[in-house]
Amino acid sequence: MEADRRPVVAGVDGSPTSLAAADRGARIAYERGVPLVLIHGFLHPFGFGTATLDPYAMMPPEPSLQAEEMLAQVAREAREQYPGLSVSHQQVFGGAAPTLVEASKESSLVVVGCRGHGGFADLLLGSVSAQVVSHAYCPVLVVRPVTPAPLPDDAPVVVGVDGSETAGRALVVAGDEAARQRRPLHVIVADVPDDTRARQQADALLSEAIATVHAAHPQVAVVPRAGYDRRAGEALLAASHDAAMLVVGSRGRGGFTGLLLGSVSQLMVHHAACSVLVVPPADRSAEPAS
Repeated sequence: MEADRRPVVAGVDGSPTSLAAADRGARIAYERGVPLVLIHGFLHPFGFGTATLDPYAMMPPEPSLQAEEMLAQVAREAREQYPGLSVSHQQVFGGAAPTLVEASKESSLVVVGCRGHGGFADLLLGSVSAQVVSHAYCPVLVVRPVTPAPLPDDAPVVVGVDGSETAGRALVVAGDEAARQRRPLHVIVADVPDDTRARQQADALLSEAIATVHAAHPQVAVVPRAGYDRRAGEALLAASHDAAMLVVGSRGRGGFTGLLLGSVSQLMVHHAACSVLVVPPADRSAEPAS
């Protein structure tokens, strides 16, 4: 499979978690050998990029000098830490979430912090990360604040599967991440009815997942984990406490599971203990330019 050469995009608003997202995005871009693009969407009454909107003006407000200085500083630090990395930055007139969703059409990955400026930014309906993972055209990595203790070498990449098409896409991405990070991959099946046939189907799903990953990455240690007596969200949240990364699809089984409220992926974005990589469904995925 030909490597995706599209850039990694990081959303930056000057908050600590957005700076952590920029740092993670820079590392990933450097490892993949692709450019990093730092984007700041300026249409918010608080924080960097504050603009006074004149309802009678025909033109949008100009980019903020303060935000420009912040972006330039983040770009300089990324270049210093990762020599040879191509880094660009831009301010875009528009809300942070719509700006990043639009950028995701031409990106291989979007990286955002789990909380930005504003006291209610981590609430489900107001969160930039929640909106981006719901609508992005490429995978979105939601970065948790940096913890002082380094991750152990055997901290796994964790993925949840349920037999859906999007979960299958998440499994492939999780296998790639486990291989890239040289970590084991834990595959979780949960929310299984308490009957023999359902458990046999779950075991078959785990066996199929192991075969899929080993076909692409035979060196990755795959550990099947069946949470028969637990809801999917509960099982994944518990696993996130010891994980290096959690990978989920943005839409699973059921007609309403992709909606903002009640979605397992949204639950992970807001409550998982580790960073969360959300993979979009095929009907919303941007293909690399030929």
